[in-house]
Amino acid sequence: MTLHPADQFAFDRAMVAQPVWNRFNTAADAVDLPENVLLHAGPAFDAFDMITEPILNSCCVAAVFEGLAKDFDQAEAMILSGEIVLQPAQDHDIVTPLAAVVSASMPLHTIYDAWRGTQRVYAPINGGSRPAMRLGLRSEAVLDHIRWLNTRFLDVLQAGLAEGIALVPLAVVGLMGGDDCHGRTPVAAQALIHELKDRTPGGITDEDVLDFMATSPSLFLNLWMAATKCMMKLAEGIDGSSFVTAAGGNGREVGIQISGLPGQWFTTPARPPKGTFDVDLPQDRALGAIGDSAVVEAFGLGAMAIDLSPEQKAGLGAFLPEDAQARTSGLSVGAHPYFGALDIRLGSTARGAVAQGAGPVIGLGILDREGHAGRLGGGIYDMPVAPFADALAALSK
Repeated sequence: MTLHPADQFAFDRAMVAQPVWNRFNTAADAVDLPENVLLHAGPAFDAFDMITEPILNSCCVAAVFEGLAKDFDQAEAMILSGEIVLQPAQDHDIVTPLAAVVSASMPLHTIYDAWRGTQRVYAPINGGSRPAMRLGLRSEAVLDHIRWLNTRFLDVLQAGLAEGIALVPLAVVGLMGGDDCHGRTPVAAQALIHELKDRTPGGITDEDVLDFMATSPSLFLNLWMAATKCMMKLAEGIDGSSFVTAAGGNGREVGIQISGLPGQWFTTPARPPKGTFDVDLPQDRALGAIGDSAVVEAFGLGAMAIDLSPEQKAGLGAFLPEDAQARTSGLSVGAHPYFGALDIRLGSTARGAVAQGAGPVIGLGILDREGHAGRLGGGIYDMPVAPFADALAALSK
């Protein structure tokens, strides 16, 4: 299929970027987020009773962290009455994983395009392998961990950040070492930790932080989500372009945005990912697709580049659709100079999805829809063509 000129232009804009993590900002400072607004993954919820349980749980934790409520019960009442407002994180240039939410005073990684300096995207600190907010649990353990992340761990990260860390080189190291930059990121995470240790005066001496780093192979993911989103954002606002600039799910719906219609979500009901459970629960406990990490696959990595990650493919390959390989080439736009050592194509367009008859395949964690068990396992979400077709139709009007 011949690439539409507007899609080529958008792709070129996205690829000429150098995303660098150079500081932390709170959401209040970064995007002027009001105190009573909480940000979640994916598109907006149409009504209070549509809020999925894991996101509601995380909102309750965030509300107590923020001091908006004295306990989780009061927080839930404030959310369901509209006193606390929920909005999509990507509409504020923030990306957040699974059921994690962002509140006004939370420190966020700030990623900017070092070549132009005009685009910034933000992400919360990854919760690692401890009781993380992204799992959608309403517990004191999650609240305690958020407080630790945003104080003690934050101090260590700030001490090692120095003049900033370019993220694409770390992603390349990860991909060459068997990561897919989404479901699997331990190689890139170790490269990141090595950078932080080298840049910290006197090295990192906090044993609890060192243990957390050593046991949290997903530490790179939030940064890479923001780096990916930063590049995609640079392609926004090109007339006639169907280049995908946003992708995510809230457990109820999944959606995308495209370059030529910035800020407009095109959605479809969120089916659960297909995968195996790590816990003894029935399959109907699986929540629909959730998380802003879908931006990684919309960019062409993650499950769209699963051949680079033998371990990830061994775990999830059985759940890939038969035409997964065809989608890798059919949806992608072109090569990126940074990834020249790897045989991959990046970017995606609504035009490509409609021509292919399907959207990208996305590797996602599977959460408990009842909000009690957290992560049930991992799987593949096969994104339908409907939101891409809707976006293309709207672009043609």
